[in-house]
Amino acid sequence: MLAGVIFDFDGVIVDSHPLHIEAWKELLHAKGKAVSDAELSFVREGAKREEILRHFLGELTPEQAESYGAQKDQLFRAGVNQLELVPGFAGFLIQLEAVGLQSAVATSGNRPRVEHALETFSLRNRFRAVVTGNDVSRGKPDPALFLLAAQALEVDPAHIVVFEDAVAGILAAKAAGMKCVGIAANGRESLLKEAGADLVMKDFRDVTVNDLKSLFI
Repeated sequence: MLAGVIFDFDGVIVDSHPLHIEAWKELLHAKGKAVSDAELSFVREGAKREEILRHFLGELTPEQAESYGAQKDQLFRAGVNQLELVPGFAGFLIQLEAVGLQSAVATSGNRPRVEHALETFSLRNRFRAVVTGNDVSRGKPDPALFLLAAQALEVDPAHIVVFEDAVAGILAAKAAGMKCVGIAANGRESLLKEAGADLVMKDFRDVTVNDLKSLFI
């Protein structure tokens, strides 16, 4: 039985990947690290901010990681007014609320960045909980983020559907014992299906609450 819904943030609620990647590119360039667009695809896969920094820059002191991460988030915030919701998300959230289904956000993103973006769209109070990379020691594909969100919703993981756009996120949702719907853009449908998504959609215009309920039949 469907009893709760969890959303990833980047690429699921907000079409933020282009801005997210541009901010990382600018930060890394400032630190003397040139990266290709292909290499930057790593930031789409649900890693925590600190994990992304180590991936590109190697080991850093805690002070460096905090400083560089804050600089990156400042670059992201500078363009936050350019962001748009993923097509159909606003209407789908209304569908959930109409049938009394509670929802949460679970993202490896940094809390100040995510909270600021949610506030920008007047969405923060629409979710029972927002769980971020600040709340766990490991990002996706570790299931900790989703399990924490399930606790906040007070719903058994087996009765939750997760919306994800990254392979690591799909793996994390399945490891948590949850159903998972892939939101696929830029030809990523096959990747998400191979990772174990129960259903794959281009965006929220293609999914209904009944589609989610059918996953539990």
